[in-house]
Amino acid sequence: MNVLAVLRPAAGRLLLAVLAGAGAAGAAVGLMATSAWLISRAALHPPVLHLMVAIVTVRAFGISRGVLRYLERLIGHDAAFRILGALRVRLYSRLERLAPAGLADFRRADLVQRLVTDVDAVLDLVTRVLLPYAVATVVGLGAVLLVGSMLPVAGITLAVALLVVAVGVPVVQSRAARRADGRLAPLRGELATATVDLLHGLPDLTAFGAVDRQLARIAGADAGLRRAGERSALATGLSAAVTALSTGLCLIAGLAAGAVAVRAGTLSGELLAVVVLTPLAVFEIAGTLPAAAQHFAAARAALRRLGEVLAAPVPVPEVADPEPVPDGPGTLTLAHVTAGWAPGRTAVRDFSMTLPAGSRTALVGPSGSGKSTIAALLVRFLDPAAGRVTLDGTDLRRLDPAAIRRIVTYLPEDAYLFDTTIAENLRIGRRDATDDELRAALARARLLDWAATLPKGLDTLVGEHGVALSGGQRRRLALARALLTEARVLILDEPTEHLDDETAHALTTDLLSAAEDRTVLLITHRTDDLGAVDRIVTLTQNPAAAPVAVPSA
Repeated sequence: MNVLAVLRPAAGRLLLAVLAGAGAAGAAVGLMATSAWLISRAALHPPVLHLMVAIVTVRAFGISRGVLRYLERLIGHDAAFRILGALRVRLYSRLERLAPAGLADFRRADLVQRLVTDVDAVLDLVTRVLLPYAVATVVGLGAVLLVGSMLPVAGITLAVALLVVAVGVPVVQSRAARRADGRLAPLRGELATATVDLLHGLPDLTAFGAVDRQLARIAGADAGLRRAGERSALATGLSAAVTALSTGLCLIAGLAAGAVAVRAGTLSGELLAVVVLTPLAVFEIAGTLPAAAQHFAAARAALRRLGEVLAAPVPVPEVADPEPVPDGPGTLTLAHVTAGWAPGRTAVRDFSMTLPAGSRTALVGPSGSGKSTIAALLVRFLDPAAGRVTLDGTDLRRLDPAAIRRIVTYLPEDAYLFDTTIAENLRIGRRDATDDELRAALARARLLDWAATLPKGLDTLVGEHGVALSGGQRRRLALARALLTEARVLILDEPTEHLDDETAHALTTDLLSAAEDRTVLLITHRTDDLGAVDRIVTLTQNPAAAPVAVPSA
């Protein structure tokens, strides 16, 4: 990812922040220089009026330093948060276009790590890298000119020391940090993934006696992360030592050269104090640059990982000039389609099927036969590699995907329930639905009587992934959410999976009844309880199977 492209949304504010920061740092250097002259001059007991200009200047520098520092922090962080906001919008927009097929190459916990930790590292790029370097460059150059105008040898010494601290040390530390941070980010992702796997899979890990293995995996990732952090800390410590050494040597050299100049009569005693003490304020600013170089290495690694998300190929390209959704009955047709979730991995080959408006069709087949792939094609989560999918004769690739999903609703096998109330989960289907409409949807899903017995009714929390509900209740709640939409086509993917026969039969009957006059595609591997459908399309393990129409019983 290009750094300049990331900074562009707040370029003007960044410039203002640099100017304010340079002013604050310059005021700090001016305060040190003026104070050194004032104290040295006052030691000679001159008339107070001779010191008034210096006294007023010290006050001005002291006040302006605080004011300008506040402005620099305010404007700089405002710019940084604007950049972060724009970056997050880009990332979430990209994720929306990638999901679900385009996210197969990303582990969920690692993806969260990128969206949180790596995005936060971009904040450091602005506040801990760009601003310190820009401010130190401006102030360092001004300080070298100031000291050099009083004592050229001291100016040259200061320039050399600043080059060591501001360029040499950061370059060496950046290389060390780049190697360390190149390992830190993936290791953080590995640790996050292993931890999430432990938390989500703890019942299964316990049942199979695999908890110790998972804990060993976490310990290994943590040990690797600790070793990488120790190497990074070692580089930081060495950089701090070199910075302190350079500062001390610069002061000693300036003092020695200044003493010689005072004896020769080419430098006054008051200016000797300025020559010796001014570099202290300059090195206070330049001393932050080695750490800035380390943050830059971390930010570069984070930008690279974020760039991988932004550069991931989109499985469903946007339509530049989408056609309006046809105002027809809503007939969906798959004509000789071939598709898969990854290049070279075909799940469906040369498959054809038509879903007439208002029909009830069951798509039956074993796991791996391509049933879910067909569902993904119908809601345009995927585009076919060959053939076409049409809605009332219009190719779905010529329509806006969001418009398609307002016509066709997909209820996946693992429909997600958010860790919030029943009402909020239902309103995912339609945000402006009233409580009466929510109850009507629950009634059609045969869940209203149960909801009425709950002390908090629609405000009852369902827990993470709907853990507070039974399997049948979770599926019925997801169905009610789908029924709230205004979609003309319902695709129900394995709605009776993991349910006993009696519950599965009741749920299938209720599903088809609740759909009313909508088109329904029921995807299942069960061959019984399909008497209410108009036809059955059977898929074999070979994805080249052709549909077979079977009259309903």
